[in-house]
Amino acid sequence: MGKLTTHILDTAHGRPGAGIAISLFRIDGGQRTMLVQTTSNHDGRCNAPLLEGDALVTGVYELDFLVGDYFAASGVALAEPRFLDVVTLRFGIADANAHYHVPLLVSPFSYSTYRGS
Repeated sequence: MGKLTTHILDTAHGRPGAGIAISLFRIDGGQRTMLVQTTSNHDGRCNAPLLEGDALVTGVYELDFLVGDYFAASGVALAEPRFLDVVTLRFGIADANAHYHVPLLVSPFSYSTYRGS
């Protein structure tokens, strides 16, 4: 049974990205449909998979992470407009039976991701 998970790491402060708002969208025919809205927990993870089982189908998805609000709430002095406000990751799921883990490593001025395990 496949599933989609995420994890956010605040690389500027060396800690999990706790309390970050996350939205998951499915992209189909140019249309963006919201599937899930959640917030990362104290460990920078979601309390449950974003999608799993029959809800996880092949296709194109986007994750939006509201990192600008997180860094502002953390006391980081940010310019206006913020260099990074919403980080959007577009990725594909080719095997609905696999585990797709999409971590975000983020600072106020950079981010990276990869397909984790």
